[in-house]
Amino acid sequence: MHRVHLSRDQHLKRILPSLEEVILEKQDKVYLRICRSILSQQLSVKVARVLYHRFLDLYGGKEPTARQILETSELNLREIGFSRAKSDYVHNVCNFFIENKITDKKIFAMSDEDVIGLLTQIKGVGRWTAEMILIFTLARQDVFPVDDLGIRNAMIQLYNLKETDKRELQEKMIKISGKWAPYRTYASCYLWMWKDAGGL
Repeated sequence: MHRVHLSRDQHLKRILPSLEEVILEKQDKVYLRICRSILSQQLSVKVARVLYHRFLDLYGGKEPTARQILETSELNLREIGFSRAKSDYVHNVCNFFIENKITDKKIFAMSDEDVIGLLTQIKGVGRWTAEMILIFTLARQDVFPVDDLGIRNAMIQLYNLKETDKRELQEKMIKISGKWAPYRTYASCYLWMWKDAGGL
């Protein structure tokens, strides 16, 4: 259904046949997905994956609870490759979830903007990170991460946009994305896939 809708955009219509269908899947342990997103920032996918496996090894290869992460010293996190800032941020996330008694059920019941408003209260969690959680953990269908570098580069290439000043470019991107609603998440995923496959 979403592909039919997105095909009304002639630029997307041109690339969709060559891309696998996007399937959104919900994941539990939201606090852990945020920690992993923080961990992955400014790292290649390969390096981030290695670091996350080292992180899980601290807990016998199992996914830790928020309390277990909070009780893991900064020194232990630094020893496996965390920066000081990332160590602080994952502790901030777990502390926030524990102190505010935030459950997966509570977050899954919230609107997109309410989730963003809640998560960006945590030091180390910006809007982009919250949007990645909406897409890859909560499986929300209509998220457009306008600040994402991959999306920006894909849209510049596919729609032949001029890299003028940042605000003007973002306004053009948001205007284009309006045609994709209520399936902006799917469009974003197809743009990432297309860019990763080499684009034009």
